[in-house]
Amino acid sequence: MEEIPGQRSEPHEGGVAERLNWLRAAVLGANDGIVSTAATVVGVAGVTNTLAPILVAGTAAVVGGSVSMALGEYVSVSSQRDSQEALIEKERRELREDPEGELLELAGLYEQKGLSPATARLVADELTDHDALAAHLAVELNIDELEVVNPWHAAFASAGAFAAGAVLPLLAILLMPAEIRIPVTFIAVLAALAITGAASAHVGGSSRRRAVARLVIGGALAMAFTYLVGTLLGTTGIA
Repeated sequence: MEEIPGQRSEPHEGGVAERLNWLRAAVLGANDGIVSTAATVVGVAGVTNTLAPILVAGTAAVVGGSVSMALGEYVSVSSQRDSQEALIEKERRELREDPEGELLELAGLYEQKGLSPATARLVADELTDHDALAAHLAVELNIDELEVVNPWHAAFASAGAFAAGAVLPLLAILLMPAEIRIPVTFIAVLAALAITGAASAHVGGSSRRRAVARLVIGGALAMAFTYLVGTLLGTTGIA
């Protein structure tokens, strides 16, 4: 794309929605992998110091969670994609059946944005001559035909990120001596959550402090609760 003089370097090219969708799935997957796996292994460690059951439970949490995240993202994004494609096809059909009516509609939409009737009609005419479908999708539906989301990308990103995030608490609790494995796992997990919280805030353009605080507090509560439950089950002889 040719750069316009004086224009700031911004992501105006196609594919922005696709990349943001991929990043969102990856960040959420990593967060879930860290928290759910940490909660599982810490809960089991509250019952026993034996590594075998901790390894089995942690591995099951990683595999099951990765598959679940991939399936959830695929279904969710597929529904979004189906809706986008249906809207695009509807607009394409309307342009084919009533081009003049669609031209008037486009001009009317630009008038609503503050253009004079003459200018709105001129803009509508020129955009229609260039790419009528893209013009209507952008103004009416805020959709770019080139940016329809891909469910497979989201699914693989989410599953891979979940597994990557889950490795940290699993290794922390398996590699540390029994007397320090719980506090070390807590520290490692909370540090990782702080990093992913900052990353998610960067992707979404929101407050890093709030994002980090939500994840760290939520992760700490999840691990504390499951460890307490595991300890109670172990001391009562139920497990």
